[in-house]
Amino acid sequence: MPERAEVVASVPYDTVDTDEARKLAEGNPESFLHIVRSEIDLPPGTDIHADAVYAKAAENLARFRSNGTLIEEETPCFYVYRQRMGDHVQRGVVGCCHVDEYRNDLVRKHEKTRPDKENDRTRHMTTLEAHAGPVFTTYRDSAEIDAVVAEIEKSDPLFDFTARDGIAHTVWRVTDTATLVHAFGRVPLCYIADGHHRAASAARAASEVEGPNGEQDWFECVLFPASQLQILPYNRCVHDLNGLLPDELLAAAGKAFTVSEDVDPNPGGVGRISMYLDGKWHGLERSNGTRRTGDPTGDLDVSYLQENLLGPVLGVEDPRTDKRIEFIGGIRGTDELRARVDDGRAAAAFSMFPVTVEQMMAIADAGMIMPPKSTWFEPKLRSGLLVHLM
Repeated sequence: MPERAEVVASVPYDTVDTDEARKLAEGNPESFLHIVRSEIDLPPGTDIHADAVYAKAAENLARFRSNGTLIEEETPCFYVYRQRMGDHVQRGVVGCCHVDEYRNDLVRKHEKTRPDKENDRTRHMTTLEAHAGPVFTTYRDSAEIDAVVAEIEKSDPLFDFTARDGIAHTVWRVTDTATLVHAFGRVPLCYIADGHHRAASAARAASEVEGPNGEQDWFECVLFPASQLQILPYNRCVHDLNGLLPDELLAAAGKAFTVSEDVDPNPGGVGRISMYLDGKWHGLERSNGTRRTGDPTGDLDVSYLQENLLGPVLGVEDPRTDKRIEFIGGIRGTDELRARVDDGRAAAAFSMFPVTVEQMMAIADAGMIMPPKSTWFEPKLRSGLLVHLM
């Protein structure tokens, strides 16, 4: 029901743990968290991968459909989904990509997926016979698509609400699909920004579900023009200095960076990092000679930091598995980094300049993989506004 959109819509499943999801959904039987984090309806301590969790998700989806919380469209539609976060606005078209486009690299990737997360999402999809959360994708800008979307925005929206976090979500239904189909026919590629596990799981689930009219071969995506995306930094904290004193760490950093003191906590551009250590912000700047022509992954600041300081000096050999390093999403700001060091939870913190969308697409075009925790996209898509049945 459109008037219940604000009540139903939830944060994505992978941005909250069970306890957080239970608190968010408390007193709200219509929250979509009952479908994407259905363990909240089972006894505390239930294994999130237990058979009962997937069965409960399917049961809740069936309830939402039968009681009118979710309404099935009578004819195929696209949607325009606009998000406003402060001064930032992004507009995406909600539709479906084909699993063969994913398999043939027309939907391009830049992250590795973990088998356990793939297994979980695949089972969730096959049990529900639905895609409960969209894949966040982007494409190089198209003036033709922008013009179509601008016209759609002039009409009355289907949903329009501001969530508790202050982010506004507006959705328009598009029943005249031919114009957008034609316009997207001129877009050769799209890129996964967020949702690699959902896309990989959709490709797996397609071979396990026999849906009507081949719907199992299509998975829900929101496609945003690249110029409208907002990538925040993914910052780093290390728990100890690997036996070094602060002055010794600064001296070691000086071998790979130009080091300065009393800098802005937010780096001013690519090639600059701000390090909080011993109560001060220090600037770490790469020289132009450290750029790697033809190596878009190795040229990232997060890669350079890992290879020249975190690994050889601080002993963080594998940032994917080393428990001495933590990754802090840029949405939490640099005050969070300073607080962690000042209260002893971390010994040093590194504030990064955000990876650009062009860097991300260049890495995907080269068939390469970004280092772990390189990008943090905001705002996040809400789950439950639109669901694709397989």
